[in-house]
Amino acid sequence: MNKTNERKLTIARAMAEAVAQEMRVDPMVFVMGEDIGALGGVYGNTRGLLEEFGAERIRDTPISETAFIGAAVGAAQDGMRPVVELMFVDFFGVCFDAIYNLMAKNTYFSGGNFKVPMVLMTSTGGGYSDAGQHSQCVYGTFAHLPGMKVVAPSNAYDAKGLMTAAMRDDSPVVYMYHKSLQGMGWLGTEKGATVHVPEESYTVEIGKAKVVRPGHDVTIVSLGMGVHNALKAADALAEQGVEAEVVDLVSLVPLDRETIRESVARTGRLIVVDEDYMSYGVSGEIIASVTEHDISVLKAAPKRVAYPDVPIPFARVMEQYCLPNPDKIIAAWGDMKAA
Repeated sequence: MNKTNERKLTIARAMAEAVAQEMRVDPMVFVMGEDIGALGGVYGNTRGLLEEFGAERIRDTPISETAFIGAAVGAAQDGMRPVVELMFVDFFGVCFDAIYNLMAKNTYFSGGNFKVPMVLMTSTGGGYSDAGQHSQCVYGTFAHLPGMKVVAPSNAYDAKGLMTAAMRDDSPVVYMYHKSLQGMGWLGTEKGATVHVPEESYTVEIGKAKVVRPGHDVTIVSLGMGVHNALKAADALAEQGVEAEVVDLVSLVPLDRETIRESVARTGRLIVVDEDYMSYGVSGEIIASVTEHDISVLKAAPKRVAYPDVPIPFARVMEQYCLPNPDKIIAAWGDMKAA
């Protein structure tokens, strides 16, 4: 594409644009959450929507996640298509019954007679010293529970397309966006997340991973912020003559196991990068998806670069010590080669 025709958006702006475009063509779509009206969302995801659509369709809510997520489930079952923001994914504990025992299960409980076409968007990730109740990813927690689709964009193009696809889906979709990718100056933003975004409406397939950098020596699999860490590590490894292939999961549920397996079959080595906790999570599932299918493709034992199984520290130096980063990915490659 000609650089002069580029239209770069942040993830936050891409999300807001997707919601606005869908609201213009589908009167059943509305948005609920804390500070999503006049403020435009803490992360800018709903900026400008109140002015265009009014308070009936852009509904600021009290601080009662159980109430407004439960209300969204009922509205979805009654034919509406709500988009609901859970400001921090860490808050899922106070509304878990509404999410998992209602949103995720009611289609099954009704034998398919009721659909629950709603989007639960929520922020993930640390790195800015907000401690253990505002900094988790918990990707694996949501991916583990049947009944919900789960997506996590790493860039603005995917963010818009995934949001549009999620709003059109008849299943509940958990849309997990990483704070460090949103484009909010006070958080600091990964530059690679702000990319060209077409103005017209489009969808990105839920359940399809992407090879965002080809290579033949090792496969690095990640999602969200981890994709950018993986790409930086791949650039550094290339200076050593190592060509790493980077796979962006894009979607956790459905999980595109085939793309992962095909990549590892080409490279023979696997490193999984995940800002969620090390144990019982996405990293282990990715490794199992390869080894259970055909362990013979592996030239070395897979490696994980993930968050240690500890509450996220407030102190910046301690938090940074725990977070995945390019240096840790490079070290994992070194351990793999030395083994």
